[in-house]
Amino acid sequence: MNAKERLVRKLNERDAVIGIVGLGYVGLPLMMRYSEVGYRVLGIDIDPEKVAKLNAGESYIGHIPAKAVAAARARGFEATADFARSAEADALIICVPTPLTRHREPDISYVVGTMDSLAPFVREGQVISLESTTYPGTTDEELKPRMEARGFTVGQEVFLVFSPEREDPANPQFKTQTIPKVCGGTTPACLEVGLALYGQVIDRVVPVSSTRAAEMTKLLENIHRAVNIGLVNELKILADKMGLDIHEIIRAASTKPFGFVPYYPGPGLGGHCIPIDPFYLTWKAREYGFNTRFIELAGEVNSAMPEWVVDKIVEALNERKKSLRGSRVLVMGIAYKKDVDDMRESPSVHVMEILEHKGAEIAYSDPHVPIFPKLRDHRWFDLKTTPLTPETIALFDCVVITTNHSAFDYAMLQKHAALIVDTRGVYLQPAANVVKA
Repeated sequence: MNAKERLVRKLNERDAVIGIVGLGYVGLPLMMRYSEVGYRVLGIDIDPEKVAKLNAGESYIGHIPAKAVAAARARGFEATADFARSAEADALIICVPTPLTRHREPDISYVVGTMDSLAPFVREGQVISLESTTYPGTTDEELKPRMEARGFTVGQEVFLVFSPEREDPANPQFKTQTIPKVCGGTTPACLEVGLALYGQVIDRVVPVSSTRAAEMTKLLENIHRAVNIGLVNELKILADKMGLDIHEIIRAASTKPFGFVPYYPGPGLGGHCIPIDPFYLTWKAREYGFNTRFIELAGEVNSAMPEWVVDKIVEALNERKKSLRGSRVLVMGIAYKKDVDDMRESPSVHVMEILEHKGAEIAYSDPHVPIFPKLRDHRWFDLKTTPLTPETIALFDCVVITTNHSAFDYAMLQKHAALIVDTRGVYLQPAANVVKA
């Protein structure tokens, strides 16, 4: 029995040890899924605080309950910051960030750094899977040489796949098990191992011809959303100039049972994927002398949304004979999407930064983010969430809804707020104190 056959057998019989490298919004749900079906799971993360919390059975992600982490611990899950222990794992799944640089170019330093930390401990009979979103070619160009530098042949003694994450935090309709998983291997043998790696925990694994095809698949998914959101954001501005409500129009168009998929405007793009991933492809396209004009135009439209929202706030205050400078503005919802605590690339923060720069006194309310966190490449606000009561709402000249959390009492807000700027289409009917943005 060769290395591939032994590894596939261990994976299929759930005797393999699964190593999850990066225990964040992607890695933690994946860890729990492998644990609940019976694999022994080793979590590896560079953050000692995360490691300590997980080993204590605690969670640091809002939609993942501590009891789920504690249950995984009871089944044998262990977290560590020691990369040498990666040799214990038969499979290593890399789930680390892939942000942009200040010049909006791919920053794969987390992927490369993680692989450099794992490389000295790579052994025969291991499979490494990269789940971090990246440009086509990353797996072959960055991970494969580092594995082969150890003297192994990828596809014979060791195996390498790319299988992009598809998590949608706080979406009750889908979970790790039920979201189909795309998988591409460096060689046919690698793909066979990858299918065994994910086949025991994911209901449907979708094989593709190569790691590059899998990498491109993930970018297509996110670019599809970014471009369509850019389109509807542009149409929102046009509808506003025409005195129309884009949300009413989207609801009406959505009644067509074929040929139309609704996308919704907002104050900008947020999260780790949609605002970032399209630029991975635009950067890679330059290598081929190709200009991705459509993608870049959508990026320009979406990036301009926070400024447009602030302009609407200024206009609404002016109509009430108030200046933005000195006005008290409450930003409602600073997580990037509804009902999560994830602040990555949140457009709400961009809105807050612009408001402060223009002289507004700002506060925020978000039940999922009790204290404003430290963020990469963003201004830090020394703020805590403002409780929403009739008395606190009445203190503000303007309330801007940037993230429409379910926990907010919108009826109470409308009753007591002097002015509401609604960027999410919360209010269906026109009202004297509601301005759509």
